[in-house]
Formats: sequence, structure tokens, C-alpha cells
Amino acid sequence: MTTLRTAIGIAWVAFWVYWLVSAAGAKRGTHRGLAGRLPRLLIVAVAVVLLHFSGAHGSGTVDSVGLEALGSALFAAGLGLAIWARIHLGRNWGMPMTRKEEPELVTSGPYRFVRHPIYSGILLALLGTALAINLYFLIVLALMGPYFIHSARVEERLMAAEFPDAYASYRARSKMLIPFVL
Repeated sequence: MTTLRTAIGIAWVAFWVYWLVSAAGAKRGTHRGLAGRLPRLLIVAVAVVLLHFSGAHGSGTVDSVGLEALGSALFAAGLGLAIWARIHLGRNWGMPMTRKEEPELVTSGPYRFVRHPIYSGILLALLGTALAINLYFLIVLALMGPYFIHSARVEERLMAAEFPDAYASYRARSKMLIPFVL
């Protein structure tokens, strides 16, 4: 259990380091200031505290080999999806709910299946983390889920205004977060 917790913790840290480093090559965008970032900062703080305390035995700790295996697979699939989407998006990537200079509508790669695969991947990885090491990570999932749905809706309004015909067509043939479902 400790090895799995350590491996998942290291993978999350590596993921976020990659995320920060790759942000340097993104197109410039408008930012919403501290008020726009505050919910993200709070969620990250809760996640860090949970990760720190998730090694304690007792409530929330997963002691099932089956759940650990399922959680590990979901975690890996989620991070893989988010990274694939980030790479495919290239310089068009930006923080949630930001408008980019010279935006492009990306509808290929993982974007063929869902319009917000980065959000989907992070949420799936959080679910995997909860099932693999500590069910308290469901709290982070419960906080981030509504935030990502809100972000996706705001971004969809921006994209619909920027690409009225193309985005309507894209939206009709894809789902927001879960392929074939939502």
C-alpha cells in the first residue's frame, strides 16, 4: 500500500510539473486574476492535504487488492488521457475559462470523443486515486467535478461565440466529458 501511495503521489507531482513546464509554450491568453484562480488553489490545497494524510491507516484507506488494481488502472488511464489531450491541443492550451489569442478549434485526437478530455482525464485520475489509495480523494473529485463542468460550460460559450458554425456542428457530434454519455 505504501509503495502504491508513493507511486501515485510521484506521478501526480510529475504530471503537475509537466503541466507547468508545458504552459510556457502556450499562446497568450486573458487571465481572470486571483479571484478566478482561488477555487483551483483551494482544491489543490485540499488535494495536497489529503495526499499527505492518506497514508494513515483507518478511515478511508483502501485495503482491497481489487480496488487498488482498478484504481491504479483508472488513474493511469486518466492521466494518460489528460496528457494526450494536452499534447494534441498544443499551443492552444490554456487555463480554464481563458480566451486565447488567435484561437483554433481542435476537434481531432481525443477531442473527437469529448470536447473537454483534459477535464475528463483529471477527474478519472482522481477517481482512480480514491479507489487505489484513499476514499477521501472522492472529496477532491466532488469539488473538482462541478468546477470542471462550470469551466466547460463557460468555455463552450466562448467557443460558440468564436466559431459559431463549426462549434455547433462539433458539439452535435461529441459529448462534453464522458464519451457517448455526457
